[in-house]
Amino acid sequence: MIALIQQRLAQRALTTGDRLPSIRRLAASLRVSPSTVVLAYDRLAALGVIRARRGSGFYVVGAGSPPPLVTSESPGERAVDPFWISRQALDTDAATLKPGCGWLPADWMPTEALRRAMRAAARGPDAPLVDYGSSRGAALLRQLLRARWADEGIEAAPEQVLLTASGTQAIDLVLRFLAQPGDTVLIDDPCYFNFRAMLHAHPVSVVGVPYTATGPDPDAFAAIVAAHRPRLYLTNSALHNPTGATMSPKVAHHLLRIAATHDLTIIEDDIFADLEPEPSVRMAALDGLDRVIRIGSFSKTLSASVRCGFIAARRDWIEGLVDLQVATGFGGPSPLAADLIARLLSGGSYRHHLDTLRERLARARRSQAQRLQRLGIVPWLMPRGGFYLWCRLPDGRDAAELAQAALPERVLLAPGRVFSVSRGYPDFLRFNVSQLDDPRLVEVLRRLLQGPSS
Repeated sequence: MIALIQQRLAQRALTTGDRLPSIRRLAASLRVSPSTVVLAYDRLAALGVIRARRGSGFYVVGAGSPPPLVTSESPGERAVDPFWISRQALDTDAATLKPGCGWLPADWMPTEALRRAMRAAARGPDAPLVDYGSSRGAALLRQLLRARWADEGIEAAPEQVLLTASGTQAIDLVLRFLAQPGDTVLIDDPCYFNFRAMLHAHPVSVVGVPYTATGPDPDAFAAIVAAHRPRLYLTNSALHNPTGATMSPKVAHHLLRIAATHDLTIIEDDIFADLEPEPSVRMAALDGLDRVIRIGSFSKTLSASVRCGFIAARRDWIEGLVDLQVATGFGGPSPLAADLIARLLSGGSYRHHLDTLRERLARARRSQAQRLQRLGIVPWLMPRGGFYLWCRLPDGRDAAELAQAALPERVLLAPGRVFSVSRGYPDFLRFNVSQLDDPRLVEVLRRLLQGPSS
């Protein structure tokens, strides 16, 4: 039903202002129940494709085809891009091996501590279970975050912290708040693929800067900023996604000098900070949260289900971001999520979990790098921490073709091109070392690599 109307819109059989058939007439012509037509019209109205006029019926709002509600059942028919990898990672079933995904397996996460926190929350006040979140987010969690940041040299006043529904939403809010249509946003090349997908949803120009083992190439960064005058630079400074690299103090100071000269704001996504063996340099600490905005969440270390992100920034920017979050989400993150995370951070279980997790990841990085090297898959570098290995395939093999061939084998891979604004790194894959234990994976990779080269 919905697909039929979308097809007519795409073929311009229906155009702006056209009246759709009445519910009874369309139900009779398609031999479906009127309730089926009602549901379809309601869904299209919610999408802004059609509009109801009281006493008159339903009319087409726009002539263009709306985004498809049903995608092809065959993943191979879709181009390998950031949306391809995200949707495959989120939608494939539990039987699919996911060495290309961006999270830890359930048995690596503190599930028992989460259950204890949930039981304690269930015995607590009713408000976190049923109320909206406050506009800035729970005060206790914001206080705990400030105390943790102070240990890293980041002094943030209470008015400089905002909790959000997720780390992704935190970045989206900053982009909405600071980027104007036509602005240029600078990202690393390669970078986290969802940065590319998110920026695609904003009316901005995107430019990439080559990334090295110590951060963005300083000379290239200076030249690109001078030439393109970007409004924002979005990066991971520690345990960079996908490379696993960590920015050096020299590069961090260099970037901040350029940012000050060219009025550039830096969004420092610190989602992997807790996975570092020792803290590395933070531009937010060096800058004092003046032109650097710190973003993060706990989805990589606690739970991707109990979602809560945060923003640390200048007071005046936080005020504007609070209003924007109220306008787009009516309040901060779920009070229940904030309550659960605060309970875990305020006890000793989270610190113990991180110590265990870092040791387990260190062993996995070493052992899985050796397994991959026996297949001719070579890590670009050995990261200090985290769970990613950025690897080059043997013989110039095309990683996107390999990823498409792996899907029917129930294996999800993350090819290098999806991480690159320049569509570079065609022979690279990003591997998640926590997701590589199943022996089937080695057999699938060996078989695919032995096939014809591109």
